[in-house]
Amino acid sequence: MFFSKKKNIEIANEIKIPNHIAIIMDGNARWAKSKNLPLQVGHKNGSENVSKVAESCIELGVKFLTIYAFSSENWDRPSDEVNYLMKLLDEYLEKETKPLAEKDVKIVISGNLEKLSEATKSKICNIEEETKNNKSLTLNVAFSYGSRQEIVDAARKIALEVSMGKISLDQISEALFSQNLYHPEIPDPDLLIRTAGDVRLSNFLLWQAAYSELYFTETYWPDFDKENLLQAIKNFNKKERRYGKR
Repeated sequence: MFFSKKKNIEIANEIKIPNHIAIIMDGNARWAKSKNLPLQVGHKNGSENVSKVAESCIELGVKFLTIYAFSSENWDRPSDEVNYLMKLLDEYLEKETKPLAEKDVKIVISGNLEKLSEATKSKICNIEEETKNNKSLTLNVAFSYGSRQEIVDAARKIALEVSMGKISLDQISEALFSQNLYHPEIPDPDLLIRTAGDVRLSNFLLWQAAYSELYFTETYWPDFDKENLLQAIKNFNKKERRYGKR
């Protein structure tokens, strides 16, 4: 469901809109099973829902959206499922990103992309370059992503800087560590949503989500729409964010 521009302004005036929303997009397989459909249909519908939710974020004034599209652990799934997900990624980069780019969306990919084909990596580089100056929304796609690996990679970069004498141990701080994560220009998420009922972070943004408000919904990702997003934002508005203070 999409509201008019006037209605979106009214919503934004009534409630605080998070600057950055992160989503663990879970439930594609269970959605398909509940409808007696093949697993691939669930993943296809889940992929198509990304653009819909991104458009809702633009309408509401969210500036950053991070989605957990494929974890580093997902490589251990059956090969036919992994191959299909790689195909979906290619299709998404070819078809779905252009309409988003035309809506002034900046698209970046976070994760270890070494296992991807050269053709896919080239598509990623192209879409990141083409959209780098867009301002309405930054869509950060966590693909082949694991938060523990991101933290390890940051530690390695800092250790190398120390070993080369470029920084001292005394200069290592939370701020410095954050600057060595995959996309340090993206602020920490204000609100982290997980669909499909599971209540865990599954190795997603462990450093960045230290003070994020968490919201869990039973809704499967392919069914997660603007109404569900607004419900999560309204729940976010009920929270008092103290960051450990009084």
